[in-house]
Amino acid sequence: MGNIKEDLSDLGLLWLRALTGVGIASHGFGKVFGGKIDQFAEGVAAMGFPAPKLFAWAASLSEFLGGICIALGLFTRPAALFVFTTMAVAIFIKHGQDPFKRKELAMAYWTISGALMGLGAGKFSLDHLIHKFRKES
Repeated sequence: MGNIKEDLSDLGLLWLRALTGVGIASHGFGKVFGGKIDQFAEGVAAMGFPAPKLFAWAASLSEFLGGICIALGLFTRPAALFVFTTMAVAIFIKHGQDPFKRKELAMAYWTISGALMGLGAGKFSLDHLIHKFRKES
């Protein structure tokens, strides 16, 4: 461990990533493995997306795999971008006319994923270990 302020910031990023990643992955898990993809695709079609099954799978995998990657700190920025995009659709299209309470969770995931795109995963992540290993090689 080095600088206490930096270490605390990295611990904060770890905490944020772990809880956010597991949370969003649990939403994707139900769609991917819970037999809900057809029902989800109907909702995607109702929003006017072409190829609704394709977009339903893309959003579901974004939540599930993106969440796992965020939790592990692996490919954090790209994973956060996918989650950010998926949550933007949820907020502004799916729940665009809904009251704040209905879109609040999507807004939280959207906000956190947006922050992670800028901040990255921090020191306590697989991204950091990979970067460190590549730098030493």
